[in-house]
Amino acid sequence: MRGVHTFINDIRRQVFTEVARMAFEDENYSETIRRLPHKIIPGEAAKHRQNILVERAVVSERVRLAMGLPMRDLNEYAPTDYHLEESVIAEKYYDPPLINIIPFACNACPTKRVQVTNMCQGCMAHPCKEVCPKDAITLVQGKSVIDQEKCIKCGKCVEECPYGAILKIERPCAEACGMDAIGSDELGRAKIDYDKCVSCGMCLVNCPFGAISDKSQIFQLIQAIKRGDKVVAAVAPAFVSQFGEKVTSSQLREAMRQVGFEKVIEVAVGADMCTAEEAEDFLKKVPAEQPFMATSCCPSWSVMAKKLFPQFKDYISMAMTPMVLTARLYKKDHPDVRIVFIGPCTAKKLEASRRTIRSDVDFVLTFEEMQGIFDAKGINPADMPVNPEEEFGTGTSLGRGFAVTGGVAAAVKAAIAEIDPEREVKVEHADGLRECRKMLLMAKTGKYNGYLLEGMGCPGGCVAGAGTITPVKKSTAAVGRYASEATVKSVQESAAVKRLREVSEHE
Repeated sequence: MRGVHTFINDIRRQVFTEVARMAFEDENYSETIRRLPHKIIPGEAAKHRQNILVERAVVSERVRLAMGLPMRDLNEYAPTDYHLEESVIAEKYYDPPLINIIPFACNACPTKRVQVTNMCQGCMAHPCKEVCPKDAITLVQGKSVIDQEKCIKCGKCVEECPYGAILKIERPCAEACGMDAIGSDELGRAKIDYDKCVSCGMCLVNCPFGAISDKSQIFQLIQAIKRGDKVVAAVAPAFVSQFGEKVTSSQLREAMRQVGFEKVIEVAVGADMCTAEEAEDFLKKVPAEQPFMATSCCPSWSVMAKKLFPQFKDYISMAMTPMVLTARLYKKDHPDVRIVFIGPCTAKKLEASRRTIRSDVDFVLTFEEMQGIFDAKGINPADMPVNPEEEFGTGTSLGRGFAVTGGVAAAVKAAIAEIDPEREVKVEHADGLRECRKMLLMAKTGKYNGYLLEGMGCPGGCVAGAGTITPVKKSTAAVGRYASEATVKSVQESAAVKRLREVSEHE
């Protein structure tokens, strides 16, 4: 479903836009928030759900989540503006849970099962029955029937059926979850096990019913801007093509200034700092102190690794992520500013909520949420003037390449080659948490001893994050071009890396 624009994308964007517009223009928030579901879903006839009241109820919960508020308990009465005062502030960290399933929007899709369709031809060979390891398939009036009690969902019958008449079905959200964190409640609706969830957001973007949503800080960010805070936007390298196919960094900078941001900086410099630190760590620790080293820039990957493979926690690089390094270094020189990270990732919201990170990163917004702010203000980045002197120019091509699968490992390997040209560095990378788990299982056997391992929670890398707008392939190509255009090629030449070393020497 990724890369296909649907009604669900439109509803998400409308909700972000209307919440941003309310924050900028209104004062009577209680009245406005109650009216928003009718504004977003006008008329009397439902278009997508069983009736108009359910459509509006779903939007109402989406509006609350977009304001950072929790969903309401269906067992108790609570108006749409319930506890609204908790969000009308200029600072609010994400209260768990970050990723939420709206129960009455869930279709209660069937859990994993293998099912024979009416395309079964009742063939004489019945290979499906012959390959079933549990004798779960019988023939009834010549047609195959699967005993669901015996079936182990191995899919061998699916592969052998010459007519493609057998299907393996799984909930899209559960199939997309690399942590196996989605089960069922007592009514058969999807339910998240938050002890397993790492907030990657893949369930969110793969639910075809729009039943899953994350919380946002749009409202609080705008309150900070209106209050007069110096808010600096740190933009992730994956921004290219997200706000328009040919929108440049100078155009984005001007558009964000018109929103009210004090300054716009590029997170590619943080990627350069992360690269330098991980290169030095690898040279020092592998294999002298540990068998392999894993990168740290993707929070959902690193949290997954520590949850499922605690024996490897010390093998994951201790380097801060590019988001945190960029914010921390900038605040070192400008302690009076507030930093908002603008990027593709929902897991960054969880990362920024940690107590050790809160003083560095004040807000996290996705590209999708930022687009909602532009829409609310009537700003189109593509209409802004192009100013060559304002284009991002401090990040290296390696740092910009962090946004795509393999980019982090390639950057660290290149940095190691600059320090020690004789050192051979073997790398392996995986994207999508299921593939990352497989990679670590292989590492457990010793296959990757001496390796640098890169993990990305989203299939395709950051360009496939849950908060992106542009299709993955298109965004990947755009990032590749953007990286090749960087004037600084070497991490050792990065001004940010040099500044970081100066700071470290004085601490």
